[in-house]
Amino acid sequence: MKRIGGRWIDQWEPEDQTFWDNGGRKIAARNLWFSIFAEHLGFSIWTLWSVMVLFMGPQCGLSAGDKFLLVSTPTVVGALIRIPYTFAPAKFGGRNWTIFSAFLLLIPTILAATVMQPGTSLGTFMLVAALGGVGGGNFASSMANINAFYPERHKGWALGLNAGGGNLGVAAIQLIGLLVISTAGLSAPRIVLFIYVPLLILAAIGAMLFMDNLGTMSGDTKALREVVKDPQSWVMSFLYIGTFGSFIGYSFAFGLVLQNQFGRTPLQAASLTFLGPLVGSLIRPVGGWLSDRIGGAKVTFWTFLALAAGTAVTILASNMNSLPVFVGGFISLFIFSGLGNGSTYKMIPAIFRAKAQSDIEAGADEKFALLRARRLSGALIGLAGAIGALGGLFINLAFRESFMTAKTGIPAFVAFLAFYAVCFVVTWAVYLRKPSSVKAAEPALSRV
Repeated sequence: MKRIGGRWIDQWEPEDQTFWDNGGRKIAARNLWFSIFAEHLGFSIWTLWSVMVLFMGPQCGLSAGDKFLLVSTPTVVGALIRIPYTFAPAKFGGRNWTIFSAFLLLIPTILAATVMQPGTSLGTFMLVAALGGVGGGNFASSMANINAFYPERHKGWALGLNAGGGNLGVAAIQLIGLLVISTAGLSAPRIVLFIYVPLLILAAIGAMLFMDNLGTMSGDTKALREVVKDPQSWVMSFLYIGTFGSFIGYSFAFGLVLQNQFGRTPLQAASLTFLGPLVGSLIRPVGGWLSDRIGGAKVTFWTFLALAAGTAVTILASNMNSLPVFVGGFISLFIFSGLGNGSTYKMIPAIFRAKAQSDIEAGADEKFALLRARRLSGALIGLAGAIGALGGLFINLAFRESFMTAKTGIPAFVAFLAFYAVCFVVTWAVYLRKPSSVKAAEPALSRV
């Protein structure tokens, strides 16, 4: 490999086994681990307000609808900002952007510590929560960066590990919130925030010392123009609404649903809310690993069937008013959405790799075709991540409407059940029919 100044690598060929064995693997792994740490903190700050609302008692003057609206705010900001964040590593360098984005998270963290007190208006809370949405962008830049470091044969595991480690940031901040509530009480939310300030500084320093920029990603911002013209991009973005949108939406909503539907206290809710994001994050790499072996489309298809079954359990438990059954069903939604997160992100590079292979078989230059596949898959990771994250907004708005009108989450769960049914039909129709039924113009899709 060839290095140029400022920790830039100007030659990177991970598909070359010799290159990979002679130093490429070690460099990729080093970048992966520090990327995971920074992304982990990004998720924590993004989902910060799922914890802060647990500290908001009657003295804050916020209704259940206000709180669902509040946790929806960083969701939509995090979704929209993922598109520019996707291209930031290509323009500024993955290392450089990780340093900047980690320092940037200090702003919403410090501001949250300032406004967390009775008498603050809902509008002020929403503004600070919106700033925290930048944490959602870290996922897109991190995934696009790691996607460029790893060869196709290892992408499922690497992207799953990167995303899973990042997703653990949701469970981590909820565990910290539980610890603070159980020891210092509901009047000490600032302790949660002060814990994260030195961690964010540490993440920026770690990226500065140990990460690299890839020169091969430079000038890649035009890839989105190509990606948006490909119908597969919109199919995958739709499916990602069902997987990641479910994970992040339920992560924000779990505690509020327990409080409003089952009358749990903040401490009781906090003692359960971290479980879902924890198991969903830990199992995400398994989704990538399974996809590497049996195919991302198959794992995704069965994931949506399982999500539909889990949703049916939550509806049954709600009608029975059974908290244990409800928690079991709800946690299963995290498990299967976590698996689906890993499998759908494995499908993205596999789609473009399969198309590149078809081009190569038709006479295209192999090196150019594979490089283009990496460019397009990186762009789609950002696009799908942005659109998929909007699923979290839809979930919280659905719960808000459901509790405001029916005083229960059942109507929202019925809507989610119908959506999962559509998702598994789409997965089967586009990716799992026999090769003869796949569009003649895209025969490689049968390999996904």
